[in-house]
Amino acid sequence: MARKIPIRTCIGCRERKEKKALIRLVKGEEGIEIDPTGKKAGRGFYLCPRRECIDKLNLKNLSHALRAEVREEELKKLKEVLGSYVESQEKEVNNV
Repeated sequence: MARKIPIRTCIGCRERKEKKALIRLVKGEEGIEIDPTGKKAGRGFYLCPRRECIDKLNLKNLSHALRAEVREEELKKLKEVLGSYVESQEKEVNNV
């Protein structure tokens, strides 16, 4: 019998995809950060590694996903970090 593939929803585009095709982010004690291993403690959410989904992030859907209030500065910083992360991932894929 085949193993069940975990499915998660991107909070940007609301598409359901395989867990490994999405970026997991988590709100821990240091704030919101990327969780490449998927094992960090804290409230997590998933996002497609596409610029469109990063641009769709807003305070409302982010606060809802984290079940906590998010400040405008945190959102702005998160979008910058995600943008550079996605660019670096694309470069790795293109170089391989």
